[in-house]
Order: sequence, then C-alpha cells, then structure tokens
Amino acid sequence: MAHLLGAEGLRLEYPTKVVFDGVSLGVDEGDRIGIVGRNGDGKSSLLRMLAGLVEPDSGRVTVRGGIRVGVLAQADDLDDDLRVRDAVVGDLADHEWAGDARVRDVIAGLLGDLDWEGPIRGLSGGQRRRVSLAALLAGDHDVIFLDEPTNHLDVEGISWLAEHLKRRWSAGSGALLVVTHDRWFLDEICTATWEVHDRIVEPFEGGYAAYILQRVERDRQAAAIEARRQNLARKELAWLRRGAPARTSKPKFRIDAANELIADVPEIRDRVALQSLAVSRLGKDVVDVLDAGVSYGDRVVLEKVEWRIAPGERTGILGVNGAGKSTLLGLISGTVEPTAGRVKHGKTVKVATLSQRMSELDEHLDQPVRVVISNLRTSYTIGSGSKAQDLTPGQLLERMGFSSAQLSTPVKDLSGGQKRRLQLLLILLDQPNVLILDEPTNDLDTDMLAAIEDLLDSWAGTLIVVSHDRYFLERVTDQQYAILGGRLRHLPGGVDEYLRLRREQPGRTRSTSAASAPASGGGAASPAAPTLSGAERRAAEKEISAIDRRLEKIQGEIAAVDAQLAEAHDDFERIMSLQRRRDELVAETTTLEERWLELGEAIDG
Repeated sequence: MAHLLGAEGLRLEYPTKVVFDGVSLGVDEGDRIGIVGRNGDGKSSLLRMLAGLVEPDSGRVTVRGGIRVGVLAQADDLDDDLRVRDAVVGDLADHEWAGDARVRDVIAGLLGDLDWEGPIRGLSGGQRRRVSLAALLAGDHDVIFLDEPTNHLDVEGISWLAEHLKRRWSAGSGALLVVTHDRWFLDEICTATWEVHDRIVEPFEGGYAAYILQRVERDRQAAAIEARRQNLARKELAWLRRGAPARTSKPKFRIDAANELIADVPEIRDRVALQSLAVSRLGKDVVDVLDAGVSYGDRVVLEKVEWRIAPGERTGILGVNGAGKSTLLGLISGTVEPTAGRVKHGKTVKVATLSQRMSELDEHLDQPVRVVISNLRTSYTIGSGSKAQDLTPGQLLERMGFSSAQLSTPVKDLSGGQKRRLQLLLILLDQPNVLILDEPTNDLDTDMLAAIEDLLDSWAGTLIVVSHDRYFLERVTDQQYAILGGRLRHLPGGVDEYLRLRREQPGRTRSTSAASAPASGGGAASPAAPTLSGAERRAAEKEISAIDRRLEKIQGEIAAVDAQLAEAHDDFERIMSLQRRRDELVAETTTLEERWLELGEAIDG
C-alpha cells in the first residue's frame, strides 16, 4: 500500500504539560483510523499536528506530494453571509455538482431538511455543523481528518455517515482519521485504532471491539497496572460479545477467543435483583401514559401515546430531531401537560432529568467541587443485596474520573466533560427512582462513558434514555421505542428496526435527494449494493462453516508444530523445516480469515 502521510519524533508541549514526546506514526492508502483516549490527553492536538494546523515543538510531519488534505475541526468557521449552497459547492454551476453522485449523496444525507438557498446566519449550531461536514465530504480530498463528526447528528444521520465513509474508502484509495467518542461509529468504520495516552500513541488493529480485546490482553500482560481501567474494559468486552446486536457477525475463531477471555465475567447487570429493588422503592405503579397527546395550536406533536412504564424498566427513545422526544420526556417528568388523554404518576415516584443545559450547576458555578458535594448526602448505595456497596461522594467522584486536585477547582472552570459528570453525580446523590437522560454522552470520552455505564449497571430504578450514541443506548437499555409520525412504537429489533422503518417511511425527508436544492440537481441516486440471492447466501454460509472447521484444525496443527519445535533442541534442519510448516499454516490462517470476513460482509449486506 502506498504511504500517504508520516510523523517522526513528534513532541508537543504546553506551558504546564508535555502532551506528546517522540511519537512516530504512518498513514497508508485505505487506512480508516479511529483515535481514542481520555479527555485532555491530546486526541485533537494529534489530529491538528498531522493535518498541518499545529506545528510540533520538535519532530516533523511529512505528506506525499500532491496529497489533498481536508479537516473537520470542532470550531465553527462558516461565513454567516454565505448561502448553504455556497458553503457546500462554492461557485460550481448546478449541472456540475448535480452530476456528481457523491455530492448528491452528501447533500441528501446531511442537508435534506435545510433551505439550499437560505443563509448560514439563521442556522442552529447543529445545522451549521452538518453544513461544515457536507462541505468537507463534497470536496475532493485524499486524506480526511474528522474531529467529533457525529456531534449534532441523530442515529439515522450517524448511520448514513458510516455507510458513506465505508463506500468512499472501500476501494482502498485515500485515508480517514477520526476522533470520536461514538463507539458504534468507531467499530463500524475503522480498520485500525490509535489510543492516545501518557504522551504516546499506541496502535491497535481493527475497530473499537478489536481494540478493547487487545487492550484487555495488554493490561493483563502488564499485571493490571491500571486495575480499574482493566475491569471496565473487561466488562465492556462482555457487552460486546453478549449484548450488542451489531457484534454477532464475527468469525467463530474470534468469538472463541473472546469467550475464553471473559469466561469469568458476570452478566453486565443483575436484572432480577435490580428490578426487585426497583419495585421495593417504587411500588408497581411508576408512570402510565394513557392515550396521551400533545398539540401546540394546530401542530400535533404526539398522539394516542399508550405506555405503562414499569419499575426497573430501562428504555431507549429514538426519533429524528423535532419528532417529539423532548415532549415525551416532559410528559413523563410532569413538566409538560397532555392536551389529550392523561398521564398518571405513582405516589412514590421521584423523577430526575439529566438535561442538555446542565442547569443543575448554575447555582454552584463559583463554588469548588468539594464544597458542592459537601452539601449533599454522606453516602450513595450502588448494587443490591450482598453486592450492595456504600460510596462517599468523594469516592463516587473518583469513580467518575475526578482527581483529588480537581476537588478544589471552581465548577465554572471545569471542562465540558467534567461538568457533565458532576451534573450526573448531583442527580444521583438526590436518589431519584426514575432517571431520564437526555443526550448524556456529550463531551465524554470513551473511558468515561464506560465508567458511567458501569455506574448505571448498578442503579436500581427506571431509566429512560434519549441519545444519538447508538452504542451507549444499546449498552444501558434493555428495550427501545421510537416516535414515528407522532406515535410511540415499540422496536423489538432495536436500532436496526428503527433505521429500516425510517427508510420505508413515506415522504421521509432524508431520502429526498436535497429536496430544497434546484430541480436541475436531480439525478438517480446511487444504486443500493446488490444483495445475495437465496442460493448464493446458502453457498456463502456453507463456505463459512467449512472455513470455521479448517481454522479449528489449523489451530491444532500449529499447536502440534509448536510442541515439536520445543522438542527439536539442537536439530537445526528439523527446526527450519518445522518453522516453514508453521509459517505456511499462519499464512493459510490469514487467507481464510480474510475470506471469512468477505463472506460475512456479503451476507450482512
């Protein structure tokens, strides 16, 4: 593969911190690299150095001649005086951009609900972000750097973006580097993962699931230096294997390895114990939404919503922006009155909402963190029965990633992620029994998301989550509902069923190819990838079974060769012969694994 970009001996230092020291990396054609790490460890700084936007203090970045680089930064640099079309396609004539299938796909996927001729000035922050992303993807770049591209995208938009990026780089030309906390997105698009930590960048093969597996093994070999981090990663691995619907299409030999690694890891939640405790705290009546509807003037937002929420229920809510998710949460919390039907709350119900605004912190902005928590209860109980554990607020803060030094920091000086964690802590210490999380993953890195998921696993109450982070939604909830056409619909098939229903929905905004764009921009959408016929699917499944059997046999043969190598001692010729045989078996394994993955993708497609 052709080399596109390289970094040698990079060092980056700020007045109070060395971010990187001696980092060397390479990016080749076809690479799709996800960059993960804790907040503040330098993910965005690494991206900006490689993109040429920040000069390292020492070392150098080299880019192959003629390579065109595009960057989506977190900052908004759009010109308010431009129209949407000008920001995306510049001064290209309509027939020029409309004749490009990729540009049409980008406009339809990201901007179908915007006024194509309208000004940038009147757009919301989320809409401006989508325009910036569309402008980048519509351009002709060889290497693209994306910094938190899924911010302000809903589940459907994130799914579209993943498919677009995979199609774009499937031919192996160009490269993609992405910083994101969205673990489903990382696992869906990335062929490699870079972890930024302790002034270095550590590469791993594969997407997020493969990275977790390798990181756990690395931590095991390092004698669990970071014991807590390892335990969270092992628990997350158990989820990847047991819980996530999107993880089922993995080779058997990989599943066997994961099973062996997590053999002693319990289920992520003791559902029976948690539900029993929830019933004891809530009783049998929580919130009943009975044939409820909400209208604002002539506009009907929700209608005929029927939902009896049970104690201990853990539910995710899906829907496009404006579908009525916030209105539904308001009905449940009691802040919105129905205009039709009624909402009945149980006598012992205590609802708390983790809102996007973080208003819980407004009265504490000038107070140090330790003062804020000193005014709260002295202990917090997690788990149930014999596994119950009492934590002090300080211990809970430590569990959520706060250092002892940060306890003296005023709330107003905390980072966005730290404020988000403190907001959740304040809510949990108030001991609600119904918890509503509205986009809780904003500003949090993947390790901290795992810590919060771990904390929620032991929370005994009713949990309702609205989130565009598919991984988080599937991880912490046991069922999903969607708001479609103002109605609440149960999704037995989860997020995949929601995306299918949205594709089939008549008059769906996102499927109209830039509906507000000029009529001359019309053109046939790119045809869907061909699916396998019944006979082809059966043949592919049969070949996969044969590969599984052969791989299992090869592993036995490699073990036998290794045993013979151990006994060969000083017999040089025999050692060379056995080593050649081992190399042949390893090469055959690689070929079979690649074929397995090709067949798996064809079946899933």
